[in-house]
Amino acid sequence: MSDSPRHRLLPDCEEVHHLTMKGMDRPLSWSERLRVRSHLVICDACTRFSAQMQMMRSAMRRLGQDDQDGDMPDSPR
Repeated sequence: MSDSPRHRLLPDCEEVHHLTMKGMDRPLSWSERLRVRSHLVICDACTRFSAQMQMMRSAMRRLGQDDQDGDMPDSPR
């Protein structure tokens, strides 16, 4: 049996980081979400990393909304 990510029962931190970043660009599949969640149950470091990425995504969305609303100046003064 190969030790590739597809054949491991639980993903390692590297795979979870990859999937977390991939999830920033597009929705993860059901199986990808399941792999991430199963790892987050046992890994505090990846749980923190995932939370930080979610905060960053939320901040970027708010920044994008502010730009669309015209609340932000075009250039710093």
